[in-house]
Amino acid sequence: MRILILGGTGDARELASRVANITGIEAIASLAGATREPITPTGNVRVGGFGGVSGLVNYLRENQIDVLIDATHPFAAQISQNAAQAAQEVGISRLLLNRPPWEKLPSDDWIEVDDHINAALVLENHAQRVFLTIGRQEISAFAHLQNIWFLMRMIDPPKPGSLIPNGLILYDKGPFNLEQEKEILIQYSIDTIVSKNSGGNATYAKIIAARELGIKVVMIKRPPVPMGEEVADVEGAVSWLLERIGN
Repeated sequence: MRILILGGTGDARELASRVANITGIEAIASLAGATREPITPTGNVRVGGFGGVSGLVNYLRENQIDVLIDATHPFAAQISQNAAQAAQEVGISRLLLNRPPWEKLPSDDWIEVDDHINAALVLENHAQRVFLTIGRQEISAFAHLQNIWFLMRMIDPPKPGSLIPNGLILYDKGPFNLEQEKEILIQYSIDTIVSKNSGGNATYAKIIAARELGIKVVMIKRPPVPMGEEVADVEGAVSWLLERIGN
């Protein structure tokens, strides 16, 4: 069985490592190339986009892929849509590895919004010093908020010509621990965090830190995912694959 794992997440790397040792499976892990120095999964790896749905369809056919596993970031909506459409066109099985979103606890102070534009609207009246933890691609949505100071955490620099909010860029890559996150929030006098609801453990420490320090979180909801078979973790994806090998 030849499988293509669309990755870029810790879950994708773990899955690639797990299936590399399973007899009867040949896996190829695909990275979009969005970061300069990605952590490379175990086994066969390709880096770069496919060129939309048609490019992915061609790749699946040319490489005789039997199964497509979408283990991309929960906010990589376009890639997931392309994967669903391409798998259907080629006529192969597709599995979405979609870790559960974080759930608001009674002691959390969240304002949930649908997108980055609405997050920026909320900040206009609710924040002065913001920890912006959404990566580099959407920071321009906050650049017009001149009266707010932003601490912006990202892995790579913004693209040349990007509009950048007033503040400081902090280059770092998770996972982050609770003490580190609390120290950042206190050191920079942060009163609000802006976060995507990514789920998982790698960046959840900032949510715990906000809870313990009484800091508001503007939480951006996930985009909808394509219909189809879905599991919540790597273990579920491995079991799903083993069932198909057995059949």
